[in-house]
Amino acid sequence: MIRNNWTKEEIQKIYELPLLELVYRAATIHRTYNNTAEVQVCTLLSVKTGGCSEDCAYCPQAARYHTDIKIHALMQTDEVLEYALKAKKAGSTRFCMGAAWREIRDNRDFERVLEMVRGVNAMGMEVCCTLGMLTESQAEKLADAGLYAYNHNLDTSAEYYDEIITTRTYDERLNTLGNVRKAGISVCCGGIIGLGETHEDRINMLCTLATLPEHPESIPINALVRVKGTPLENNPKVDIWDMVRMIATARILMPESMVRLSAGRTEMSIPEQAFCFMAGANSIFAGDKLLTTPNPSFEEDNAMFELLGLNAMIAFKSLKSKTQNLKPINVANL
Repeated sequence: MIRNNWTKEEIQKIYELPLLELVYRAATIHRTYNNTAEVQVCTLLSVKTGGCSEDCAYCPQAARYHTDIKIHALMQTDEVLEYALKAKKAGSTRFCMGAAWREIRDNRDFERVLEMVRGVNAMGMEVCCTLGMLTESQAEKLADAGLYAYNHNLDTSAEYYDEIITTRTYDERLNTLGNVRKAGISVCCGGIIGLGETHEDRINMLCTLATLPEHPESIPINALVRVKGTPLENNPKVDIWDMVRMIATARILMPESMVRLSAGRTEMSIPEQAFCFMAGANSIFAGDKLLTTPNPSFEEDNAMFELLGLNAMIAFKSLKSKTQNLKPINVANL
């Protein structure tokens, strides 16, 4: 029932459904494959900030852009573990660590990251990293340290990619995802809307994700956060219904994956976020910042969960356990 052979034409047909019909179909699939009352709460910490050699047009951490980001070197392990413990006490079950690197290098900083991974894993939290490109051997070292997931977004379609990033190729991103998968680490991979891309680009990006040999276990859908000093600072605000459409389409294409309502939530009302949850989102990032951009606080999200009747998902919840005794829907007939 889980397909990896979607065509662009099929995806376009789904994506272009009337919005309420699209949300209804996505919500039906979501209810079949997942507990819709559960949302995974994740926390993302920038463990090394700024000074990146990449030219990602949306990113305030690129060294070539003049933003207000304060550069800091890789944090000490005890600082990171203290932050992870606070996040766990606040309700997070996944702790993600991001470093503004183009790629991982085999040096003392990488050894320190491995220490961080071991420490967070020992707390009983799912530990995730986003550190740039990595080799197969580096992925194996992260797996041995207890890494649960690795984030490496595609950002946009292969066709539009060069308009946003020129310092690494689309194939290099896909190679990193392959190295992560070979090491037995779960894949977290999604993209950003609001970069100036077309609807066709969004469809093409979803097609790339949905036709990977295995679907990413986690799919972040980000709305561009416009940061002063970056090339995209004057882009228009992402329309909430575009976010809903992306989330709903992703849910239909990849029923068992976690679909993350990620960056851009500070510009969304609670009713707008509720529509995203209805359309199939079942994960958020909590805490005041997503790396360097604003994000709702734990207190705000707890209040939203109480209002909407949502509960935080437990850590390491098996995907298989969520589909036992459930009759699957033939998504090919949608």
